[in-house]
Amino acid sequence: MNKPIHIDSSKLSNNIEKYIKPEVVYIPLENKNGITYKHLVKEGDYIYKGQVIAVNEKINFPIHSSVSGYAVCGSKHIISNGKKIKCVIIENDFKEKYEKKKLVNKEIASYTKDDFIESLRINGITGLGGSDYPTFLKYDSDNIKYLLINAVECEPFICCDKAVIYNYADSILETIDNILEIMKIPKAIIVTKDTNTSSIDSFNKYIGTYPNIQMCLVEDAYPNGWERLVVKNALGIEYNKYPIEKGIVVSNVSTIYAIYEMLKYNRPLTERVITITGPGIKKKTNVKVKIGALASEIIMNLDGYKDIQNPLFIAGGPMMGNSMPTDDVIITKDLNCILVIEDHFEKNLPCIKCGKCIEVCPVDIAPVLIMNNHDNHDNLKNLNPNKCIECGLCSYICPSKIEVREFVRIAKEKVKEE
Repeated sequence: MNKPIHIDSSKLSNNIEKYIKPEVVYIPLENKNGITYKHLVKEGDYIYKGQVIAVNEKINFPIHSSVSGYAVCGSKHIISNGKKIKCVIIENDFKEKYEKKKLVNKEIASYTKDDFIESLRINGITGLGGSDYPTFLKYDSDNIKYLLINAVECEPFICCDKAVIYNYADSILETIDNILEIMKIPKAIIVTKDTNTSSIDSFNKYIGTYPNIQMCLVEDAYPNGWERLVVKNALGIEYNKYPIEKGIVVSNVSTIYAIYEMLKYNRPLTERVITITGPGIKKKTNVKVKIGALASEIIMNLDGYKDIQNPLFIAGGPMMGNSMPTDDVIITKDLNCILVIEDHFEKNLPCIKCGKCIEVCPVDIAPVLIMNNHDNHDNLKNLNPNKCIECGLCSYICPSKIEVREFVRIAKEKVKEE
C-alpha cells in the first residue's frame, strides 16, 4: 500500500448556516449505488415530515420526507453520480408537521441492542461520509470489539464534518458513549487529522469524562480517511473485505450526530450538513440542508455565484466528486460537498508511461495498464479494476493531465457487469 500524500486545500470557518425551507424537495427512488426504492405515496397525498415515502424492499429500509406538504407529479432529476432518477416530489407547506405518533421517544437507558438496530433501520440512518450504506447493517453483529469514529475528512475543500464536531462535540461524545453501552462495545476511538486543531480542542473539552473513548491522530494526507486506512492507522489491523471481520465497526462522525438526533428526538435522517465552496461561490460555508433540496436553490439563497469563466459544477470534492452538467442536483444523504471551480484544465497529452499513477495508488493496482486495456476484458479481470476506490490520485498526479480515474471507473463497471 503506497504512502498517502498531502494536498493543500482552502479553509472555511466552523459556522453552520441553515437553509431548511426549500420550496420543493425531490426524493430520488434510486441511490448512487443503484439501490432502488418502491414509492409508497401517490400524487395528491398529504405527506408529514418524517413520513416513510419509499422503501428498499430487499432489506425493508425506508426513505423519509424531509418536509410536510403535498405530493405532486413525479419527474426525473440528477443525483450525485450524474444519473437522472425518478423522484417523489413534495411541495413544502413550511409547517414542519409531524404525525403525533412520531413525537413519542424512548429513554436511552431502556434501549436494548435489538431496539437500537431496529431504530437505526426505521429512521433511515446511513453513512454520511459518502457511502450511503445502511447503518443498521453495520451494527447488526455480535462481539464488536471496537467502534471507530471516522473524523479524518481528508479530501480537499470538504469540512462539514469539522463544522459538526466544532458545534456538537459534546453531543457526539454522549452518543458514542450511549452506543458503547447499548451495544456492549468495550472501546471507541475517534480518528482525526493531526492538523485539525479545532476538532481536537472541541473533543478535549469533554473527552476526559469518557474513559472508554480516546482519540487517534493521523497524518494530514490523502486518502487517510479511507476506511481501510482508518482501521490500519488506529489499530494496526488489516482485514479482507469488511472491518467487522475483525470485530470493528467504523462510523462517520456526521453519522454519529444523526444517531444522536435519532436517540434524543426520535428524528429520522432528513437533514444533513454539507460544504458549499470553491472560487465560483460568493459565500463559501457549511450549511444544514434538507435531504431532497436542490443545490441550485441553496446556492442562490447563499448569495449565488461569482462571475467566473467556464464554471465547473462538482457534486462532491475535487478528488472523488463528479462534474455535473447543471446545478439542479439533488442533495442526497451521501452528498457532503458542492464545489464550483473554474474549468481551466489543460488539454491532456499522450501518456508518457511514467508510472506515477502506480506509485500513488492506495490499493496497489496499475491504473495506466487498466486504461490501456479498457477494451480487453480478459486483461481487465487480471488487472483488478474492481479494487479501485475511485480516490482520483491517479488523475491528480498525472503529468499529462489524463483523467485516468474515469478509464478505471469504466473498466470497473465492465468487470462488475460480467
